[in-house]
Amino acid sequence: MQRTEISTLGEFGLIKRLTGDLKPVQPSTLKGVGDDCAVMDFGKVQGDKVQSTKDLRVLMTTDMLLEGIHFNLEYVPLKHLGYKAAVVNFSDIYAMNGTPTQITVNLGISKRFSLEDIEALYAGVRLACERYGVDIVGGDTCASMTGLTISITCLGVAKEKDIVYRNGAKLNDLICVSGNLGTAYMGLQLLERERIVGDDKKAQDAFEGKEYLLERQLKPEARRDILEALRKAGVKPTAMMDVSDGLSSELMHICSQSGVGCCIYEDKLPIDYEAAALAEEMNLNIVTCALNGGEDYELLFTCSLDDYEKLILIEDLYIIGHITKPEYGCNLIGRNGEELALKAQGWNAFGS
Repeated sequence: MQRTEISTLGEFGLIKRLTGDLKPVQPSTLKGVGDDCAVMDFGKVQGDKVQSTKDLRVLMTTDMLLEGIHFNLEYVPLKHLGYKAAVVNFSDIYAMNGTPTQITVNLGISKRFSLEDIEALYAGVRLACERYGVDIVGGDTCASMTGLTISITCLGVAKEKDIVYRNGAKLNDLICVSGNLGTAYMGLQLLERERIVGDDKKAQDAFEGKEYLLERQLKPEARRDILEALRKAGVKPTAMMDVSDGLSSELMHICSQSGVGCCIYEDKLPIDYEAAALAEEMNLNIVTCALNGGEDYELLFTCSLDDYEKLILIEDLYIIGHITKPEYGCNLIGRNGEELALKAQGWNAFGS
C-alpha cells in the first residue's frame, strides 16, 4: 500500500483532501469547511417547515493547542496560555464579522500538572471571557500521556447580511490590515533565545524595553475594536481573515477562494519599531517576519475602492495594496519597485 507523508500536503492540503468533497445534508449548514468559521441557521431543520424567525446566524470555530508544538511551558505562563487559547478562537469569530458568545474548554492533562496549575490556566480563560463578554458553557477533561492539550470550541452570532467570507474579494478592492505584523514572531524569537527559567533578574535585564513584543506573543488580543470602527464608518469588508499563519498565507487563501490576484507594497506594511530593531539585532529580515511570522491575530480584509476616504480615517488600520486579475498572481512590490511573487511560508502544522 502506498504511503504518503502528510508533510507533503501541509495542513490546508490535508484538510482539502479529507473534506474537499463534503456536501452538507442539513439545511441548517450554510457554510461548512473552508472558512474561519462554519455558519449555521438553526431555524432551518430538515423535515420541518419552520423558517428562521430571526436574522441571526450561528458561527462555530475550534482550535487546538499542543504542548511542545504550539507552546513551550519553559517560558509561557499558564494564565497567559489560557487567555491566548480563548482569544485566538474569538479572533476567528471576529474574522467573519461576528460576535463570540460561548465557548467549551477541553483539556488533556498529564500527571505533572497540579490543581493550582490548571486553576491558573483556567483563570486566563475566564479573564478572556470576562473581557470579551463570552460564556464558558461546558467542556471535557481527560488524562494525557504527552503533556498539556487545550481544545476550545467557540460559538458566535452574526446577521446573515453582515457575515464576511474569504471568497468575496473583487478586482481593484483595497487590501487592508490592522495593527502591525511580525511583532508576535519577534516576541517568540526573543523568548526562544533567552529561555529563561526561574531567574527573575536575568529575565528583567533581557526583556527590559521589549515588553510589547512579549505581550504580542504571550497575550494577544482580538481586534474587536477594528470591526466596531468599520461598522461606525459604514464599511463592510468584501473578504476577511485573521492573521494567524502569516500575512502571505492568509492573503493567498483569500485570493485563491475569491479567484483573484493581489499586489501589496513593502513600504506599506505596518511594522513596529521594536520588532524591526530586534530583527536587526538577531540578523533577521523584518519584512520576511512580517509576511510569514504568524500569530499576530490582526484582521486582514479587502474593501471596495469606494470606501477609501472612510478607511483612511480609522486608527490603526493600514491599506497595503489592491486586488488584481488572477493571471497576475500574488505579488509584493519592493521598495525599489522590484516585483516578487508571494509564497505561503507561514505556519505549517505538518511541515518538516
